[in-house]
Amino acid sequence: MKTIEKCIALVKEIYDGMDASHDFQHIERVYQNAQAILRTEPTANAEIVGLAVLLHDVSDAKYAQNKDAEERILNELALPDEERMHIQDIIASVSFNGGNELEAKTIEAKIVRDADRLDAIGAVGIARTFAYGGAKGRKLYDQEEEARVSMTVEEYRTKSTASVTHFYEKLLLLKDLMVTEKGKEMAEGRHAFMLSFLEQLKNEKNGKA
Repeated sequence: MKTIEKCIALVKEIYDGMDASHDFQHIERVYQNAQAILRTEPTANAEIVGLAVLLHDVSDAKYAQNKDAEERILNELALPDEERMHIQDIIASVSFNGGNELEAKTIEAKIVRDADRLDAIGAVGIARTFAYGGAKGRKLYDQEEEARVSMTVEEYRTKSTASVTHFYEKLLLLKDLMVTEKGKEMAEGRHAFMLSFLEQLKNEKNGKA
């Protein structure tokens, strides 16, 4: 069995146990985004990108029951040490962490990070935000809540803000944080769609539409 196929078999059940914001469909979409960017980055290692995409959320801190999954699966894949370390470095650089992100140092890390962030914006990003908010019992919006412009990783992870507040604390920032040319191009339309959605939401909740 090829390494990518083996990794899919090992991760799918874990992701299928997560809520709809981080399930295996999320991984499939990020994989497709990464493939689109890869076609414009011929020097990148496609297998490393694929494995990092498949593993990037498997031990996400938001789902503590899977905290050892990444280590266990990497052990089962028995990759060379250099490849294993590269994948782990990529995964570490993906998270936004309230604006406290690590530098994406390689082209593979840049591709994976952009691919993941593309799935956090646009129509899918909107759906995922409310899916996660619903799973966590969060408000749709809170007119009294101010979006934070600076926060620690701990503050970002622990404060239960309304779903619409999350747009202003993260999602609307992502377009300008893309690092590949293809990622920047793909982000434009998705960002514009979110702005349109938020304007429509504002009008509807004020009885103007």
